[in-house]
Amino acid sequence: MARADKDAAIAELKNEFESSNGAVLTEYRGLSVAQVQELRGNLGETARFRVVKNTLTKRAANEAGVDEQFHDLLVGPSAITFVRGDVVEAAKGLRDFAKANPPLVIKGGFIDGRAMSAAEVTKLADLESREVLLAKLAGAMKGSLSNAAALFNALPTQTAQLAEALRAKREAGGETAEATAAEAPAEASAE
Repeated sequence: MARADKDAAIAELKNEFESSNGAVLTEYRGLSVAQVQELRGNLGETARFRVVKNTLTKRAANEAGVDEQFHDLLVGPSAITFVRGDVVEAAKGLRDFAKANPPLVIKGGFIDGRAMSAAEVTKLADLESREVLLAKLAGAMKGSLSNAAALFNALPTQTAQLAEALRAKREAGGETAEATAAEAPAEASAE
């Protein structure tokens, strides 16, 4: 590779590291070209699967300020999936493809400024998507707001019910006093 080509490749990889939300490193040894194309199709628009040279990737990662732990993973034939959208969806796509195609091995990753092991990437893939988590959060918040509204509405309602009960008790107490007063003169005249 000519020096100018190497510099261009390093600059492109550095840009990928800096502009992506995460990068998942895999070993692709044993995959056919058709399987790699299928993987790229499964990852969709938000993730880009690239076969990379380890030496160029190490230099680009250094220039981009990527964690040193990531460098230890760059051994053997390597491919990187750069993720620009939901990292969980990309991790799920890689995990599912690796289950169906055992030659694809997830080595680890670098997500949101932190190196991750293969096990951590797999755990990340077990999470629900960002949209589902946000929907659950919104539902929980809506439930809390509904409970608060019901609580705030209950106070005036209970106050009104208490006032009505007091009024009814006074009326009942007043009728009893009037009935007792009416009976007392009748009893006195009978004697």
